[in-house]
Amino acid sequence: MKLDRHAIASAAERLNGHIVTTPVRSLDGESLRLSHRLTLKLEHLQHSGSFKARGAMNALLCTEVGTDGVIAASGGNHGAAVAWAARSLRYPANIFVPSVISPHKLEKLKSYDAQVHVAGREYHDALSAARQFTQGRNCVELHAYDQAEVVSGAGTIAMEIDAQVPDATTVIVACGGGGLAGGLATWWGTSKRLIAVETEGTQTWAKARAAGEPVDVEVSGLAADSLGARRIGNLGWNALVSSQAESVVVSDEEVAAAQHVLATEFGIPSEPAGAAGLAGLLSGKTSISPHEHGVLVICGANSE
Repeated sequence: MKLDRHAIASAAERLNGHIVTTPVRSLDGESLRLSHRLTLKLEHLQHSGSFKARGAMNALLCTEVGTDGVIAASGGNHGAAVAWAARSLRYPANIFVPSVISPHKLEKLKSYDAQVHVAGREYHDALSAARQFTQGRNCVELHAYDQAEVVSGAGTIAMEIDAQVPDATTVIVACGGGGLAGGLATWWGTSKRLIAVETEGTQTWAKARAAGEPVDVEVSGLAADSLGARRIGNLGWNALVSSQAESVVVSDEEVAAAQHVLATEFGIPSEPAGAAGLAGLLSGKTSISPHEHGVLVICGANSE
């Protein structure tokens, strides 16, 4: 499958009736000491607790699944989404996760009846173990962020934002392996200002921009189990470069502070990845002018 706007539109049709059209919520910018309009896209209300359900379900709906079912490696959210989608479609699932996975995500995974394997410390280790497991088995692998079917599923969020916030000019989103940010970039191109936010311990996009190509990074910190890819995927890299996406890097402390604001002032739970975009705004590391209308994607809430 080619990753383009047509693939995303087709994914939206395919996913109709399988996923939630998640709501949006306008925030009072003044309460956050921000001078611009800000709307939240509440994707943490999606099936399995994150945007990942879109890509997992889309991939399974357009893939021939073998007798041994589906396999995936994940820091937690993609695995939960694949397990949810596989159970919904009555396929067996084997999910490989690294030891940095949060206890909450591990329990959620098990609740979807998947066979869960803890392998290594980082996502990359789990991916290697998953691919070794596929040898001699009739199963299909769903990559967490560098597979066109997965990224096009994530890109359907952009179509919903177009319908729900038609005057949006700017979108702020977390970036790990680049699946979500790449899906949005594929749909909008340069028609919107796209700000991709990462933590200091997960900056695949920032390091790739500096190097001019995807490079390996050391993974660490608060968001390691959700943004902890070792390098940005090729699909995400190409889409973000083409859309002229911006790069912002925030600290773990700034992310934790943003999580606290979302929870205490607005009653919105978020995991570190879900709060990274707000951290960029509250820290002043990125800004939106008064004439812009920003949309912040709360991509998940599967925290401890």
